[in-house]
Amino acid sequence: MSMLDLAARDAGRRAENAGVVIRELQDLNEAQAMIDLLLEIWGRPLITMEFLRALTKAGNYAAGAYDGDRLVGVCIGFHEAPAARTLHSHVAGVAPGMEGRSVGMALKLHQRAWALTRGITTIEWTYDPLVGRNAYFNIVKLGALPVEYLPNFYGAMHDAINGADDSDRLLVRWSLLAPRVVAACAGTRFDRPTGGPSSRRVATPPDIEALRAADPAAAAAWRRGLRAELEPLMASGGRVVDFDLDLGYLVDLEY
Repeated sequence: MSMLDLAARDAGRRAENAGVVIRELQDLNEAQAMIDLLLEIWGRPLITMEFLRALTKAGNYAAGAYDGDRLVGVCIGFHEAPAARTLHSHVAGVAPGMEGRSVGMALKLHQRAWALTRGITTIEWTYDPLVGRNAYFNIVKLGALPVEYLPNFYGAMHDAINGADDSDRLLVRWSLLAPRVVAACAGTRFDRPTGGPSSRRVATPPDIEALRAADPAAAAAWRRGLRAELEPLMASGGRVVDFDLDLGYLVDLEY
């Protein structure tokens, strides 16, 4: 079986297990549903109808996960510079109440299969390094690895998820044909680094989103602390190689 066939198989299995059907954006009604779902998740508009339609017309990625007729997940990405053969996955979200069904995993595997059929072997995106469940999903469940720390990347966002905190982000690179990614997407175990003398752990809070709501000053202090520790480690060549929900990021200092 070819790698393209394996990617399609893995994507299909994940969607079936999640109880959803994933398909690319087809018409204006589906585009409006995507925009409405993003508004429901983030509490503010993230994209306009005109821009979404232009993205898809230009051959970019926009797909939704459907539970029957209901849109419950969305993922949108666009191409980077042509020579990079990389897709930038700009936004992905799942409807409230859909936790535990792995809809997000099904969407990402659909995106991976879509990219590979077009000769794209790398997908990149950003996420908040303080959100441990997202770090675990990206690094462990998908096999993607952070490659750059981006302080206050978007500026103040003032939405239901980010609040008024600085928008520090980690840029992750998903090398779609890497052995750890192939294993993760197939649902099989891959060897995870355990750390040693040449590595360091960088902790994250148990639930930064709850902390932002209860104690914004404490959340901001976590932001400053993680930035002060993780940004210089990565800037000097340290590589994030794993994440643990209790221990945080594992940074390999051998470079």
